Amino acid sequence: MDLTKQYIIQSITNATNSLRLSTQKIEVVGLLKELISNSNDLESDILRMKKVTQFSTLAIRLNEIYNFLTQTQIDMNRLSDKFREHSQYLIKDLNNMLETVNPLNFKEAVDNLYGLNKPAPEPEIKIDLSKRSAEDISFDKEERELLKEKLIMDEEKDDDIFFQNYETTVLKPIKPLDAMLKSMSEGNADEADIRSFADTLSHNADVSSRAGFEIIANMHKIVARALRLINTKELDPEKDIIESMRACLIVIVAVVRGKEVDITNYLNRAEEFGERIETITIKENTHK
Repeated sequence: MDLTKQYIIQSITNATNSLRLSTQKIEVVGLLKELISNSNDLESDILRMKKVTQFSTLAIRLNEIYNFLTQTQIDMNRLSDKFREHSQYLIKDLNNMLETVNPLNFKEAVDNLYGLNKPAPEPEIKIDLSKRSAEDISFDKEERELLKEKLIMDEEKDDDIFFQNYETTVLKPIKPLDAMLKSMSEGNADEADIRSFADTLSHNADVSSRAGFEIIANMHKIVARALRLINTKELDPEKDIIESMRACLIVIVAVVRGKEVDITNYLNRAEEFGERIETITIKENTHK
């Protein structure tokens, strides 16, 4: 990630530390950071954001920061002061945006941003009923009813289910994993258990991602990666490591259950931990 994106994302992080955020607002902040991080042309995207109602005021502020970083001679001796100033300015604009959007309409606004929300017109269907008998019409009605019953009664495919048991699936391993992390800090964890939890969390990360819960998915990926690094001796399960992994678990539970509590510090710690271990290569463990 380039320095301009890092600066803006860190400014947003600092601004959110001054706000009391619900889990929904934390999800929106995560989506905003992801939007900036994944942008292929940040300047153009910020200009587009200025034209979208939900983003317009915040985008004006982001554009000011972007121009400062790319179009002015930066005094490195005063950079930290400017960073604090930018973070402070973002607080009000960020808070205003968070008061008007939720994760769903944020994603809709992003679709509008890239012109992805323009459904193709449905083709007009013309049916000539003048030459059809009452028997034909009766057959059509019966066919429609059969299709309706099939739609209702057929089993749903895994990919089409909106994860009706999502909460149970995701939360089930959390408590036993938390207990294992405590045992791990005392040097009592079993390699097979570590591998098993890593596989479970990787699976639940995929489930969460398909459901559109990117923050939850990311927390799962971070813990799964950390467990694999611990299992291959690339990471020592020291107190700081364990607490960072537990921060991920706390974010997962809070967001899944919709807890109206401020978990910003946990989220920041989890994301920083994720960035830290991303550079560590996982070696293949030959112990099966």
